[in-house]
Amino acid sequence: MGPTPGFDLRDPALYLNRELSQLEFNARVLEQAKDPATPLLERLRFLTICSTNLDEFFEIRVAGLRQQHSFGIARNEPDGMTTAETLRRIGESAHALVHEQYRVLNDVLLPSLEREGIRLLKRADWTQKQARWIKRYFLAEVLPVLTPVGLDPAHPFPRILNKSLNFIVSVEGDDAYGRSSGVAVVQVPRSLPRLISLPKGVKEGTHDFVLLSSVLHAHVDEAFPGMKVHGCYQFRVTRNSDLWVDEEEADDLMRALKGELADRNFGEAVRLEVAVTCPDEMARFLLTTFELEEADLYRVHGPVNMHRMVAMVDLVERPDLKYPQFLQRVPRRIEEGGHDIFEVLRKGDLLLHHPFDTFAPVVELVRQAAADPSVLAIKQTLYRSGADSPVVEALIDAARAGKEVTAVIELRARFDEAANIQLATRLQKAGANVVYGIVGYKAHAKMLLIVRREGRKLRRYVHLGTGNYHVRTTRGYTDFGLLTCDREIGEDVHRLFLQLTGLGRVTRLRKIVQSPFALQRTLIALIDQEARNARAGKPARIVAKMNALSEPQIIQALYQASQAGVPIDLIVRGTCGLRPGVPGVSETIKVRSVIGRFLEHSRIFFFHADGEELCYCASADWMQRNLFRRVETCFPISEQRLAHRVRHEGLEPYLEDNAQAWLLQSDGKYVRVKPGKGPRRAAQEVLLDRLCELRTIDVRTDATNVLDEGRRKARRTRSNASATPRTPRRKGKSVLLEPLVPPEEPPPDARAS
Repeated sequence: MGPTPGFDLRDPALYLNRELSQLEFNARVLEQAKDPATPLLERLRFLTICSTNLDEFFEIRVAGLRQQHSFGIARNEPDGMTTAETLRRIGESAHALVHEQYRVLNDVLLPSLEREGIRLLKRADWTQKQARWIKRYFLAEVLPVLTPVGLDPAHPFPRILNKSLNFIVSVEGDDAYGRSSGVAVVQVPRSLPRLISLPKGVKEGTHDFVLLSSVLHAHVDEAFPGMKVHGCYQFRVTRNSDLWVDEEEADDLMRALKGELADRNFGEAVRLEVAVTCPDEMARFLLTTFELEEADLYRVHGPVNMHRMVAMVDLVERPDLKYPQFLQRVPRRIEEGGHDIFEVLRKGDLLLHHPFDTFAPVVELVRQAAADPSVLAIKQTLYRSGADSPVVEALIDAARAGKEVTAVIELRARFDEAANIQLATRLQKAGANVVYGIVGYKAHAKMLLIVRREGRKLRRYVHLGTGNYHVRTTRGYTDFGLLTCDREIGEDVHRLFLQLTGLGRVTRLRKIVQSPFALQRTLIALIDQEARNARAGKPARIVAKMNALSEPQIIQALYQASQAGVPIDLIVRGTCGLRPGVPGVSETIKVRSVIGRFLEHSRIFFFHADGEELCYCASADWMQRNLFRRVETCFPISEQRLAHRVRHEGLEPYLEDNAQAWLLQSDGKYVRVKPGKGPRRAAQEVLLDRLCELRTIDVRTDATNVLDEGRRKARRTRSNASATPRTPRRKGKSVLLEPLVPPEEPPPDARAS
C-alpha cells in the first residue's frame, strides 16, 4: 500500500544519522556507570565498556568516514548528511562524551571506591614506604623492558602501535654522544600490567592500586641517566583497524588476511589522546607527526587507556560490589529425560534462552555426536567461538574419530581474524573440512547440523541461534537457540550448507528465511500485511527486537504500517535510523533501548498476522549489511508453547521495563523511563528472578559441570517436599495482543542528563 499523501518517506529528515545514533548508545552505556542502582565495581566496568566501544567506533566508523572524505567519495546514507558534516558532528558529540567519561571517573567512581577501601593512589598520596616499593618495582620490572628513543636525524619518530601507551618526554642536556635533541619517546610494552596492586605491608587501604603511567611519571628520569627531564606526558593514538582484502583477487583468503593482520596496528591515525597537562607545543608536534587536525585531539584528565581500569574489577574480591552470581537454568526435559539428548529432541523441540538457560545442551549435543558411532556427519558455522571452546574441541574429536566434519569459519569476523585463522588451522590438522564462506558475503548465520543414522533412515538434528557458539558470551549476552530434529528445518539447513560449501543456484527453503536472498523482502511483506490488515479494520501488531535498525526500505515499510495505524514496538539496543513519533508518519511507533547487566543480543520478530501470531528468531539485524552482504538465517518458532516462551521472556518484560529502558524521541535523543509511583520493573532482573537461582558463590564455567549441577539441583528439588513450586505457566492468548500497562514516561521534552 502507498504512503499517506503529502509525505515523501525518503525525505532525509525522517532518518537519524547512524554514527550519531551509535554515540547515543555509548552515552546510554555511560549512564549505567552513573547509576547508583548498579553495583559499584560494575559501574566501573560499564565505564570501561564505554571507552572500549568508543575506541572501536573510531577504529572503524570514523576511520571509514575519513577515508571517504579524503578520496572525495560522497556519503550515501538516507539521512542525507555529508561526510564532512557527519565528521564535525561526531567530533562534537565524542568530545562531550569523553569529557563526561573522565568526570564520572574522577568525581564519582574513584571517590565512591575510596569510601569502600579501594584506592587508586596518585603520586602525591604515596607514603614513603609505598614510594620505595614502587621505585624498586620500576627498576626491577619496568625499566629493563623500556626502550626510550631520542629523536634526531638517525632516530626518527618511532612507529606507534594502535591504542598503545606511550610517553613523550622533554629532556635537557647532552648525552654520551653529544646529542641534545630535547625530545624522546618511550613506548610502553603491552606485556606490562597497566594497573598495579600494592602488596601487603605496603598498602594502607583494603585495596591500593597505582597506575603504570604514574610509576613511569615518577621515575622516567632513570631511563635518561645524566639528563634532566622537564616533562613527561602520556599519549595514545587510535588508528584505522579495518582490514581490506581483495577477495576476488586473493588466491588464498587465509594467507591474504595474515598479511593484512601484520599491518593492522599501523593504519592511518584517526585520533590522538594526550594528558591534560601536555603543553600546547608538544600536542601540536604530535598532531603534525600523525597528520591529524586540532579537532582530532582529545585531552584527558586521567589514564589515556581508560579501558585498562577494568582490571580493578577482577582484582578486587568484593562480591557485595558486583552483580550476584547465578546458576543457569537446565531445561526441565533434560533434567528429567536422562543423558541422551538425541532422544530428548525426538520427543520435541527444545528452546534455550541465554544467559538464563545454560548453553550446556548445545555443547553436550556436539560431544555426544562426536562419540556416537551412528553419527555420520557434523556441520557447523563458526563466527566467534572464543579460545579453548568446548564446541571446537568436540568437533576436533569428531574429526579424529573419522566422522565427516565441516566447519564454515568466517575469517573476516572483525577483531577475531587471528583467532579464527588459528581455529581453522587446528580443525584442518584434525582432518575436518574447513570452508571460509563465500567471496563478498560474511557467513554470520549460527547453524549446527548433525546427520545420524537411525535404523534404515538418516535423521538430521539442528541447532539454530541468534548468538555465537561462544560459551563465555552465553553467560553475558541474551540470545535464543532452537534445538530440533524437524525434518523440514533439517532439509533447509542442509541446503544452506550446500550453498556455503559448494556451487549451485539458490534453492527454495521450506521454513527458514535467509539473507542475502529473501529475508529483506520477506520482512517487508510481513510488515505490509500488517498494514493491509489494519486498513481493513483487523487487529494488527508488530513487535521486533534487534541490535540495530538502519535499512531504509524496511524503515519506509514501518512508516507505511504506522500510517495505516499498526501499533509497532521496536526494542533496538544500539543504532536506530528510524524517527518515532513523527506526526503523520510514525505516530504509532515506539522505540526503546534496554541497557543492563547483560548485552541484549537476541533478534525476535513478532507479527500478529490476523491471529496467526508469527514468531521468528534470527541471526540478522535490520541493517543493509545483514540483509544484503551476509549469509543469515531467520527461523520460525512454530510450536505454540515455545513461541509463547519467546514472547513471554524475550519481548514482554522489555516492553514493561521502567528501570533500564530508554525511549527514543523524534529528535534522536533518548529519555530514560522512570518507575514513577508504580513498582520498579527491570526486564533482566525480572528474568533472573523468574528463571535462575542467584548465588553469592562463583559458578563453575565449564558447560558440562553446570549441566551436572543443574541435574543434581533438580534431583534435590524433586526429593524435597517443601520445595518452592514452579511459577505456573500463563495461559490463553499472547498478552502482546492485550493492552499493556505502559510504564510511567517522562515528559516529552525531558532529556537524559
